[in-house]
Amino acid sequence: MYGEDVLAGNRRRRRTIPVVEAELDLVVEDVSSGFCGAVVGFEYGAVVLEDRHGRRRNFPLDPAAFLLDGVPVTLTRPVAKQAAPGRRLTASGSIAVANVPAQVAKASRIWVEGIHDATLVERVWGDDLRVEGVVVEPLDGIDDLAAAVAQFRPSAERRLGVLVDHLVPGSKESRIVASVTSPHVLVTGHPYVDVWQAVKPDRVGIRAWPEVPRGVPWKEGVCAALGVATPQDMWRRVLTSVSSYRDLETPLINSMERLIDFVTIQE
Repeated sequence: MYGEDVLAGNRRRRRTIPVVEAELDLVVEDVSSGFCGAVVGFEYGAVVLEDRHGRRRNFPLDPAAFLLDGVPVTLTRPVAKQAAPGRRLTASGSIAVANVPAQVAKASRIWVEGIHDATLVERVWGDDLRVEGVVVEPLDGIDDLAAAVAQFRPSAERRLGVLVDHLVPGSKESRIVASVTSPHVLVTGHPYVDVWQAVKPDRVGIRAWPEVPRGVPWKEGVCAALGVATPQDMWRRVLTSVSSYRDLETPLINSMERLIDFVTIQE
């Protein structure tokens, strides 16, 4: 009778959706699926949530797509914060030493099986190794490991650490490693067929590394199963997914830390 309420527009104020930085371990719920989990990272512009059962899912950072304590929020990727002076961490998780130049290479060495292993080690432990003056050298496999070690002539002042892929009981690799007996050499490794497999699969955007049939070259088998054109393309995808030790499986991390400690020990 009296027409439109001229004050209604003032009463119906638009609700403001809070914008929240998706800090690690923040627990939120995806509105559309009901999936609830803690923020564990980001991939391809999406936030990665992990629920209490260890299951992970990626969700786009859409407006009002999440609930925080029951309240709709818009998540954003956190702005990188400058670390406090003297507390910057390296990619391996150790405290960075400021204003220390790379050391002159020491006589001790760490050997890895191939160029991919060396590149991945450099990506995570490079800062630490430069400070210690330790060089990582790739081998072309370990079939002649005993002869290579003899030629290196290890000693107390010239230690050698060797990282071996697929070092499991009963394997060819375990038999080769058993032939190296020098007390100045530490050979350790991880159970994965290839160092690619030591990268957590969710970091690469897959649920799990494919099972490759016996007789099929592992890298080619992985590419075929994932629909990737070439091993070179897959390697680029693997490498760009790694920025710190958190992206790697524990056996590789433990083995590298042991090797670095061994070749840098002071007697």
